[in-house]
Amino acid sequence: MRNAIRRRPQADTGTPNGRVCRAKILGVSIGTLAISALLAAAPGAQARVTKIVVDQAIALPDGQNESLSGRAFGELDPKDRLNAIITDIGLAPRNSRGRVEYVSKFTLTKPKDMAKASGVLWYDVVNRGRPVAANVSPSSLGPSATKPQDFGHVALISGWQGDILQTSDNWTVQVPVAHNPDGSSITGVVLARIANAPAGSSSRPLGMLATLIPYDAASLDTTKARLIAKRTETRAGEAGELRDVPPGDWAFADCSKTKFPGDSNPRSLCLRDGFDPGMLYELVYQARDPKVLGVGLATMRDVASFFRFEAADDEGTPNPVAGKIHHAVVQGISQSGNALKTFLLLGFNEDEQKRRVFDGANPHIAGRLTSINVRFGLPSGSGTLYEPGGEGTLWWASYTDKKRGRPRSSLLDRCSASETCPKIFETFGASEYNARLMTIAETGTDAKADLELPANVRRYFFPGTTHGGGAGGFTAAPRPAAGCVLAQNPNPEDETMNALQVSLVDWVVHGTEPPPSVYPTLAHGDLVANTHEAMNFPEIPGVPSPTGMAVGLMDYDFGETFDYANFSGVISRQPPAIRQIIPALMPRVDADGNETVGVRSVLHQVPLGTYLGWNATAAGFFKGQPCGGGLTGGYIPFAKSKAERLSSSDPRPSLEERYGTQAGYLCLVKRVAEQEVSKRFLRREDANRLMKEAAAVDYFVGIPDDRERDSLAEKLCRP
Repeated sequence: MRNAIRRRPQADTGTPNGRVCRAKILGVSIGTLAISALLAAAPGAQARVTKIVVDQAIALPDGQNESLSGRAFGELDPKDRLNAIITDIGLAPRNSRGRVEYVSKFTLTKPKDMAKASGVLWYDVVNRGRPVAANVSPSSLGPSATKPQDFGHVALISGWQGDILQTSDNWTVQVPVAHNPDGSSITGVVLARIANAPAGSSSRPLGMLATLIPYDAASLDTTKARLIAKRTETRAGEAGELRDVPPGDWAFADCSKTKFPGDSNPRSLCLRDGFDPGMLYELVYQARDPKVLGVGLATMRDVASFFRFEAADDEGTPNPVAGKIHHAVVQGISQSGNALKTFLLLGFNEDEQKRRVFDGANPHIAGRLTSINVRFGLPSGSGTLYEPGGEGTLWWASYTDKKRGRPRSSLLDRCSASETCPKIFETFGASEYNARLMTIAETGTDAKADLELPANVRRYFFPGTTHGGGAGGFTAAPRPAAGCVLAQNPNPEDETMNALQVSLVDWVVHGTEPPPSVYPTLAHGDLVANTHEAMNFPEIPGVPSPTGMAVGLMDYDFGETFDYANFSGVISRQPPAIRQIIPALMPRVDADGNETVGVRSVLHQVPLGTYLGWNATAAGFFKGQPCGGGLTGGYIPFAKSKAERLSSSDPRPSLEERYGTQAGYLCLVKRVAEQEVSKRFLRREDANRLMKEAAAVDYFVGIPDDRERDSLAEKLCRP
């Protein structure tokens, strides 16, 4: 029901024969959207979505489904308790009814014959405006991905980020700009950080490293800002040599076509003498006109609520799936998973009719919150140094955060009070321990004990995976990971996610108990300090040490106007002071360097090497620090033969020492696959495919046959 995070499908533009079915405003094909006269004549819907406009209808290549894309127009009562938590909503412009308006782009993918629909609405939270699931373009899928249509589900995506420019191939929401009561611009402090600038460049867009800042500078007067350059900086914020860049030596400008001071640009930085690739530049300045980004959380709620519950909009336009939806499930992946946790924390799973919007929720590979309800927030941020994300409540159980002086809380406080909590699967891999604060979610900030999971939450850990999982397959050949010391980690998550998504729907719809939670705990000694020694990591020649690779929780001081517990409000201090760093714990590993606790993939249980959730940066300003911000895992293949292993002093047994022959390896693959099917962590279709893939590769070509190898293989193949 989702596609791996590495694939981002684009919208289809036609049917199998190349013809495009386009709808003019409400003029969708009668055969496509036929709704009973009773529904068409229904009174105006009470949901906050007041009007839907379908701009395009596309018949999908499978011949069974169609996608309807359009816009959802909505309005919010800023005085309603459900909306009042939105930062700056009281400063947003209002219509004649005193409401705050928004417009969200949506795509609804459904069976042409709704009699064949499963009754489940599957909502995927888009990631930076792009789909992370396969509800738009099935042709882009890999062999291991499933999609909602495979199960007859109605799939929905809609825009929730108001800071992204709407284009033809993304999904965003138009939200209002907040102003002071007198109509003047609101200003506030913003931090920009630029590193690894290309040699010879003189101007760069303002951003937090890879995340562009979507706000204009309030003034182009450089004396009202401060620019510093750093020669070194640790992940903990410790800086070496730094210097102030004089106001006369830089400008808010673009110098790509015009020499300094260049063409004035409130979102670009130009240096008189150009950027030094070996320096990190940090600019603190005032920005203006913040968008009321928190409205995006309400649009997720309201768009899903409309398609789930309502017969028609306020103008009588029918809901194309009216009366056919009995349950709804939401999934967010990575950044969009952080948004989903923020959505739940702030109580947005309750709609204005006091109904539960989503019955099931799956925040996947998401250990943080996202700064969508923060003035001048950066929802597209990725958790680099000084970016907020760990300030709010991060745990499902009720817990008192004494270490940071925060009151007792949980992510589910608001939905528990309104009895609107969904059933939850929390799924994540090794990189989320490394760089996404998962031990904080499990053990709290004091790490004294495991926090008990509520009855409606299950947690599944995928050991030895990079962020989102690897490409899968059974090739032992390493592939370079861009910018990293170690090779790409191929260990997949797709097959396990396929099975768990079926279990989540079964739990939600039928009450079928899902597989028990599986993850490392303090109680069993699975979580240890992030040191080579504590993790029991083997000494492998040429491999960097894992010591210090895990990113801890930064206890930032963003100023007194910031609401830390609710991750909302106004940041008044940039860069923030770091009050303390709460270290991350890491899973203990075996003699191969592989983690042992969790829902292990078939490849991980019959390994061809060591699969890591961490990697080291190979070059540039951040050389030696966690690669990809800590989200890029590594792979260290085993030697093929014993002789090859001994020649490189690798302590890990070679492939021939482990499996003997290809037959021995395949016997283990089959046994493990069957075990995972029985535990409901692998679908039968995926198990059969994995066994075929493993049989297609022979790792033992060139190794002389001998009786000892054959004997080992025979032993592995015994029942």
